[in-house]
Amino acid sequence: MQHIKSARSSAESDDRRIREAVEKMIERIRTGGEDAVRDYARELDRWEGDFVLTDAKKAALLAKVDERDKADIRFAHEQVRRFAQAQRASIGEFTIETEAGVRLGQRVVPVDCAGCYVPGGRYAHAASALMSVATAKVAGVPFVVAASPPRGGSIAPAVAYAMEVAGADMILEMGGVHAICTMAFGLFGARPADILVGPGNAYVAEAKRMLFGEVGIDVFAGPTESAIIADETADPMTVAIDLASQAEHGPNSPVWLFTTSRALAETVDRILPKIAADMPSGEVVAAAWADFGEIILCDDREEVCAVSDRYACEHLQVIARDLEWWKGRLRNYGSLFLGEGSTVTHGDKCSGTNHILPTKKAARYSGGLNAQKFLKILTWQEISPEANRAFSGAGSRISRLEGMDGHARACDWRLRKYFPGTNWDFEVSEQARYE
Repeated sequence: MQHIKSARSSAESDDRRIREAVEKMIERIRTGGEDAVRDYARELDRWEGDFVLTDAKKAALLAKVDERDKADIRFAHEQVRRFAQAQRASIGEFTIETEAGVRLGQRVVPVDCAGCYVPGGRYAHAASALMSVATAKVAGVPFVVAASPPRGGSIAPAVAYAMEVAGADMILEMGGVHAICTMAFGLFGARPADILVGPGNAYVAEAKRMLFGEVGIDVFAGPTESAIIADETADPMTVAIDLASQAEHGPNSPVWLFTTSRALAETVDRILPKIAADMPSGEVVAAAWADFGEIILCDDREEVCAVSDRYACEHLQVIARDLEWWKGRLRNYGSLFLGEGSTVTHGDKCSGTNHILPTKKAARYSGGLNAQKFLKILTWQEISPEANRAFSGAGSRISRLEGMDGHARACDWRLRKYFPGTNWDFEVSEQARYE
């Protein structure tokens, strides 16, 4: 393994300064409630208006969206919705009888309320609204609150339209840590969220991390990451353009190339800065490539897989021979894009798989946002009196093995009640002692 290009920086966003600032904001909002949120909105967003988007203002915003843009958003929504429906259908309820008189089962129940954050700083992320809100609604969440920071006098019209199409029950014109807290604590008429989802800046990500446990979250998020695996059959221009397109997310968004071809590696290293210079977001792309971009030359495809799985990147493209081999061999990634025809932009905007994905190597143990994230898998059991001979007997003995006499007595009592006059190997408390 050899670095043709190395990163100059490490993409760590949750530094001490951010943690301390977010902790202070959360505690102030927890104690000060809506007044504290209004103060932060004035200070950070220069926002003095209402936070809950009214029907009248929403209608005015939707009227500003071009009909072609509306059609594209509806097309993307249909793809996201259909994929989420398939995910929802892949997990179901069941009942099994493991022994005579013992029935066990599983219920699948959606959370009561989801809070969906849609970023709105440098870009108007209409697709993010679809990814979070539509997936929650497909999962059966009865109440979905969506929040996005205002840009000028309102949230972006296209974002409002995407939220409406996806089925948001309440829309907040609010961003940042105060939006996360508003959804978590149920301020301004919102229901307290059971889960918070959606991408955001380092402050938003840290607020979600700090609130995790009090509420659920989708993923621990950091700057967007993208990697491409390519061999000598790949077109260097395609590889360079795709890397540059993902570096556009931000100056701290790492993009990586893992390849077995030195010629490809050197060509991409040479032409990518030129491609960046020709893009409207060229300064952002150039900064991300200079500070966080890497090109790693590997001896063979097995080493490529080992390197890729170690990086465990958010988005992973494969432009190489034998795509089925790569699909079966690779294990750590947020979402996989196979073949030259599949670019990360498709997943980001309209193909249907969710673009809210794990970063910072969380793909080693977690996937991205999906319909199942909004569902609780609830188990139940029903054990007949007859089955207690075996199950209460085992439960009592295991409890005493562990030193938990109180647990054992719950089983002891059932044995005495259901099977009177039977000699057991352990002492049973007499009911008369407590009556």
